[in-house]
Amino acid sequence: MGQDPYFPGNGDLRYRVHRYELTLDYRPAPNRLSGTARINAIAGRGQLTEFQLNLADFRVGRVRVDGRTAHYTHRGGKLRVRPAKPLRAGAAFTVEVQWSGNPRPVSSPWGGLGWEELEDGALVASQPVGAPSWYPCNDRPADKASYQISVTTPSAYAVVAGGRLLTRTTKASTTTWVYEQAAPTSSYLVGLSIGKYQTVLLGDPGPGGVPQHGHIPAHLLPRFSRDFARQPAMMELFQELFGPYPFDEYAVVVTEEELDVPVEAQGLSLFGSNHVDGARGSERLVAHELAHQWFGNSVSIADWRQIWLNEGFAKYAEWLWSERSGGRGAQQLAAAAHRSLSALPEDLRLADPGRKSMFDDRLYQRGGLTLHAVRCALGDDAFFRMLRGWAGLHRGGAVTTAAFTAHVARFADEPLDELFDAWVYGTALPPLPSSGTGAAD
Repeated sequence: MGQDPYFPGNGDLRYRVHRYELTLDYRPAPNRLSGTARINAIAGRGQLTEFQLNLADFRVGRVRVDGRTAHYTHRGGKLRVRPAKPLRAGAAFTVEVQWSGNPRPVSSPWGGLGWEELEDGALVASQPVGAPSWYPCNDRPADKASYQISVTTPSAYAVVAGGRLLTRTTKASTTTWVYEQAAPTSSYLVGLSIGKYQTVLLGDPGPGGVPQHGHIPAHLLPRFSRDFARQPAMMELFQELFGPYPFDEYAVVVTEEELDVPVEAQGLSLFGSNHVDGARGSERLVAHELAHQWFGNSVSIADWRQIWLNEGFAKYAEWLWSERSGGRGAQQLAAAAHRSLSALPEDLRLADPGRKSMFDDRLYQRGGLTLHAVRCALGDDAFFRMLRGWAGLHRGGAVTTAAFTAHVARFADEPLDELFDAWVYGTALPPLPSSGTGAAD
């Protein structure tokens, strides 16, 4: 698989990362970040005389490979490293990088991405290429690694990261929070939030259940308690429909500030204060972000051309939640999406939407409709077996559209090539799919 055609400057195919250990110190008032990364990696098929990490415009203090000082250059968001001695093909090696500076978002066609300084704290919103705004990484979605993240910050602030909180240690006026995310994680899905939060447990996970915590500014707690009250029921439903929740726990953070859209990260979702209204006005987004834990996070995409496999699935999960919780059925929601798409230009190809259209609402809607078409073709029993199989088979991995169509074919009584040609590879809007069984009504 070659370099990502949408972001050819991000990521390096000559090696892969096994684990990141990040030790960070952040002072919110001056927005000052200093960090050390220890990166365990494996060289690819050829001898490695140099390699690159993506890292924004920080001051780099030191770079070592296997404990020896390495030569490096750092410009244009690329940290090019030349080890003192070439690394043989397949060799395991360790890179250590020290960096410091004032983190800020990296520029992109969608505005600033990555580390965002808030009025009182910070958050990370990296999709798709914002991770280098705060740590050195091999920034491509298919290069997934485990993470340990240690953050030291003034004790008035709470630190929330995706994964399990291992320790919280207070010394004088600072507190160090250490999180472990053992599951393979894409660089853009490493979530972090620093703020003044109250922590609540969402429902009782019980034996074998999934711990779910909310981290919220205290004054928003009454609204949050209503808006997120049904998240434990969503978790139960999605485990029934998609298979076991793929991580140790799930956290949601609500920031003091408004966000255009919620931010998905592995084991963690971030919402703006505008997403809590006390009337469950954003409940479909609560379902959407939770569904991403299966589709997008656990099952990741091989490159950004495949993004409909994240967003179409999360969109369809919204419809499934609505259908199963007393709202409109998937067929009604599909009909509404079809009506809205029929009034818009029909020039978007799901299988390769182009960088400009990665986050176009038409991709979300058409992706949801494609899954509905597959459901109508397979029938409910085979469709949900197919979905559970997809999430289970590719847990912790990275996938393509071709892998999905081949997977679906195993559950179909007859070839579905025409369905995929029309919905995924074509641009014209096919007719609204419907089920003769009434199962999707």
